[in-house]
Amino acid sequence: MIGSLNKRMQDILAERRSQRTRLVTKDGRCNIEYGNIKYSNHFAFLADFWTTFVEIRWRFVLFFFIASFTLSWFIFGLLWYWIARSNGDLTWQNPAEDHMPCIDNVVGLTTAFLYSLETQTTIGYGGRALTPLCPGAVALLIIQSLAGAIINCFMCGVILSKISSPKKRAKTITFSDMAVISPKKGALCLSIRVANLRKTLMIGSQLYGKLLRTTTTPDGETIIMDQVNIEFMVDAGKDNLFFVCPLTIYHIIDKGSPFFEMAVDTLHKHEFELVVFLDGIAESTSSSCQVRTSFIPQEIMWGFNFLPIISRTKEGRYRVDFSNFSKLVPVATAHCPYCFHNIKGHHHHSLSGHDNQGFEVIDINDPPNVTKL
Repeated sequence: MIGSLNKRMQDILAERRSQRTRLVTKDGRCNIEYGNIKYSNHFAFLADFWTTFVEIRWRFVLFFFIASFTLSWFIFGLLWYWIARSNGDLTWQNPAEDHMPCIDNVVGLTTAFLYSLETQTTIGYGGRALTPLCPGAVALLIIQSLAGAIINCFMCGVILSKISSPKKRAKTITFSDMAVISPKKGALCLSIRVANLRKTLMIGSQLYGKLLRTTTTPDGETIIMDQVNIEFMVDAGKDNLFFVCPLTIYHIIDKGSPFFEMAVDTLHKHEFELVVFLDGIAESTSSSCQVRTSFIPQEIMWGFNFLPIISRTKEGRYRVDFSNFSKLVPVATAHCPYCFHNIKGHHHHSLSGHDNQGFEVIDINDPPNVTKL
């Protein structure tokens, strides 16, 4: 038991170290920190206050929501109290029996606050009401009604924008935990599986990648985050994907690929991060969104392929089994891209694949060079 706990702790610590070294986490958040920003630049966030409010955390949105209404009720309550005091309506002022108040039943600070709340929220209990004797009170009633409508519109807009944020739609797009390198249609490819968990489509979907690594120029300059474009495609092309079922996207490792210089025994010794992007428009809301994930060398498996997950039932319907979404099977794969293109039959065989437990695939045609399950 102690050994299993130690292994669990080591796995957690390794995962935390992996998260710290990433620019983009597995769930798409950017692990970057800004420092030494000039104080004057902070006013730019206030100038663009709408975006600032939409992007802040929910806890702050709820705080500003409660504070804005409560503070406005209290401020206008003080103004109603001042009007009542100026007219001699308060209890401690001992008004005469035939005294005509500006506001009925506003005789103190508490009742002034309650009248302010009832006015701005249009509750109208009937116990407190404005009389036409004070023009200033009528003007204040108009001002508070307009201010309350503005606060309502702004706060409701912020909450609606946060609820309908495209980032939430991106939560239902998932990538495989691992990337694999294996033969595909006569080429050595790096493959990643991606799935849309909703039945509504992503329109105009585009997939692409960036390889981030530290490089040194011939002049001796070190570029910490050098970006290299990685082209991904599916069998039907790379643009305007029909994203109705999980897709396996692949990058062909040829002489122009940055992976061409790597091999099975040197892949995990390299330091790089492969960031994969999916851009699209949600069919139900027509809002554009971007999904991101990343893979480090330890998450790229050489000599493996994904298990099939699409089958066809006896009723003729297509079925997707997500239990096999990230499971791998070993396949015969060349030791390196150079071996694949120049030395036929020089293969590296992986021996640590995952078993496909009890899943039967119907009417699936395997591509060439992939072992049958």
